[in-house]
Amino acid sequence: MNEKDYHSLLEELVNKKIKFLKIEPEEFMKFQPILMNFRQRKRIIGRAQPKGTVVYYYKGNINK
Repeated sequence: MNEKDYHSLLEELVNKKIKFLKIEPEEFMKFQPILMNFRQRKRIIGRAQPKGTVVYYYKGNINK
């Protein structure tokens, strides 16, 4: 199984290469420490979905 490079995915989110990042419950324990150490973590918004999935958006990319 390939490990996801969460730091690179967060960079892509901030740089608008991806619109959102979907994290499944089984991934969260690996993702969370990377998110907590990410330089722009306070601008990353997580929205809970059914069954424990969380979809993360970069605050500057959300259309209001």
